[in-house]
Amino acid sequence: MLKKIATDAKSVKKDVISRRKFMRGTAIAGVAAGTFAAPHIATAATVLKVQAAWGGGIFLENAKSYVDRVNKMAGGGLKIDLLSVNSVVKTSQMQDAVHRGVLDGAHYVPAYWYSKSPAASLFGTGPCFGWSAQEMLGWIHYGGGMDLFNELMGSLGLNLVSFFNSPMPAQPLG
Repeated sequence: MLKKIATDAKSVKKDVISRRKFMRGTAIAGVAAGTFAAPHIATAATVLKVQAAWGGGIFLENAKSYVDRVNKMAGGGLKIDLLSVNSVVKTSQMQDAVHRGVLDGAHYVPAYWYSKSPAASLFGTGPCFGWSAQEMLGWIHYGGGMDLFNELMGSLGLNLVSFFNSPMPAQPLG
């Protein structure tokens, strides 16, 4: 009887070892198969159409610089196409074009749509005697200006997200 128990124990031990070898081999094969079988699927970059309101000058340079930085940081996953002034819509229609999805973005000054609301001029150039462009930007980001801008967008029924980065300096005499 003892001999039979010893023989059974050896066969159980043999089964355990072979089961472990089998599991280890399966795990290695699974990892190897996953590595070799997984194809690299190329994804197309997301392309955003952004129209500028500028035909040239420092504001167009600002827009180009922004687009270049974003495109570089995105590493090919996102591409912003900067479109020239009036290439899709007139400058005065850019806000509505973004709202309707005709454009993905616009690089312009909110004061350009003064005809929709006189309050838009508060977010363009500062008053001719008063704030500098930097102070204007400070008010927008830290003084409640962005909340007022978003309230204005809501009152006009527009679904837009704005990024204020470089307001125009005050323009004396208009």
